[in-house]
Amino acid sequence: MDTQETSPSVLLCFDKERFIFNAGEGLQRFCMEYKIKLSQVDHICLTRVCSETAGGLPGLLLTLAGMKDESPQSAGKVQIWGPPNLNLLVNAMKTFVPHAVMKNKNCIPQSGSALVPPLHAEELRADGKFKAVSISAILLSPTHFAGSHFSPNDTSIVYICKLHDITGKVDKDKAKACGLNPGRKLGQLQKGFSVKSDFLDIEVHPDDVIGPTIPGPIVLIVDCPTEPHAQELLSAQALEAYYSDSQSNSPDTTKVVNCIIHLGPATVINSPVYEKWMGKFDSAQHIMARTPRKHETTPILVSSAKIGTRLHYLCPQLFPAPSLPSVGDDVGTPHIKGSACGIFAENLLKFTLRPPRDMGLDRSSVENPTTSSVFIEELLSEIPEIADAAKNISKFWHKPKDEVELSNRQDSGDVVTEEPSKFSAPRCLENVQRDDLEIVFLGTGSSVPSKYRNVSSIHVNLFSKGGLLLDCGEGTLAQLKRRYGIIGADSAVRNLKCIWISHIHADHHAGVARILALRRDLLKGVAHDRILVIGPKQVGEFLMEYIKLEDLDMLFLDCKSTTVAAWDNMEADSMYVETLFEKNEAKHSS
Repeated sequence: MDTQETSPSVLLCFDKERFIFNAGEGLQRFCMEYKIKLSQVDHICLTRVCSETAGGLPGLLLTLAGMKDESPQSAGKVQIWGPPNLNLLVNAMKTFVPHAVMKNKNCIPQSGSALVPPLHAEELRADGKFKAVSISAILLSPTHFAGSHFSPNDTSIVYICKLHDITGKVDKDKAKACGLNPGRKLGQLQKGFSVKSDFLDIEVHPDDVIGPTIPGPIVLIVDCPTEPHAQELLSAQALEAYYSDSQSNSPDTTKVVNCIIHLGPATVINSPVYEKWMGKFDSAQHIMARTPRKHETTPILVSSAKIGTRLHYLCPQLFPAPSLPSVGDDVGTPHIKGSACGIFAENLLKFTLRPPRDMGLDRSSVENPTTSSVFIEELLSEIPEIADAAKNISKFWHKPKDEVELSNRQDSGDVVTEEPSKFSAPRCLENVQRDDLEIVFLGTGSSVPSKYRNVSSIHVNLFSKGGLLLDCGEGTLAQLKRRYGIIGADSAVRNLKCIWISHIHADHHAGVARILALRRDLLKGVAHDRILVIGPKQVGEFLMEYIKLEDLDMLFLDCKSTTVAAWDNMEADSMYVETLFEKNEAKHSS
């Protein structure tokens, strides 16, 4: 579900096939925490192409490339599906993701006029089709609504997933009446072939002895980011066959929708247009993946939160308490006419599709609520003496400075002469006070996110002067929210002046687009300067391609221009520096 730290993702799981719908930042780390095997993923389906839904895609593709036989070529087995602008994202990722990893991309076509978007269902077709399910897609592109400013990049997809029908079982009494012995012929009938009766001079057809076919369950995955998208959804003719009123007027019961997963924001889901559309499904179970819940107190990454909470208990002066994002007030579940019902999504909530007798919600894997007090109770039971250690540290911390120095001298038998430091602090750090500078390690991991550490990023907070990020791996935004809370993280992103990327590896820059997109939204309508991104030219090439998808409101500077030699040759006035940025930007955009 949407936890502010992770974006909604859905796993459609079969014995020999797995689909993931949307791959936002934090997906890998979440799966690692809860032992969900990403190596078995065959298809990645995006409902939209933006940093919110695809922020974790580059890292996921690189990880899958390493998992599958340790060869990038083997990762080509993973199929990527998405709207037509998926091509733009793929082109942007070429600078750091091997081509072999992305060769099996599938852009669902946008046929028809640009002003009249197609609302027919387009069936997805992989090699040999899908093994256990047929999937169709409806593209929602609200470009024709008056007063709305939408581009082709705002296209959203509704996925219709229908499991294959199950052939009915052989009725033994009917088979006996038709003169058939148990054996191979019954198997032939179940496969749809007619056979000769063993005892009677007749030909037996499957309909004579086979019970009714069990229709395959249907799941809709719906992503309506705006109300105009909801208007498109309501007018989609391809969905009319799935509405309850059409089922009552037709003997065809093979298109009954069993489950609808809603990925749109609560503001859209609660709109009259969307509620009207939801009311067209009488028997479907509605699951709201992005409806916020008040004061969510359960940490998502339990392993990391557990360590942080224990360290905070031992020494709160050095280790701040992990912040659990609070999403504000509850948003009521939409009122749905008929027998349909809606529930809030939960992490690891399941909806069983087969066998038919077990169809429905399954909360067996949903984690019980966990708070910081539980972690402390476990710590005290494991190490009882930790309570005394925490008290001693607190007493030591609050001793007067001169008393601490005297105690240190008395404890030391030898007189230690402090050697002068060979290195002096830079002039910019002279006389810096605690309220002037704070350095927060948001991620110190390597290569891929882990249960305990995120990939590289450091937040340098200069408070009233703004802040900067040194590297910005995937999940940096979530780490800011865990450190400062949602409001504090928004403030930190809003006040960023610069992001410095050390090198081209994805674990150092895959989170940049998400940060820049959020800063753009937070400062919309407010006078501000564009943020400066400094890094290798390949990072600039990635960003300049990515802004074809969504505006990032930034300036890029090649890090080669920041060397000592480059600065020595640069004039001191700001006009020259601004011209340099503009030339660099124009070069990439051309």
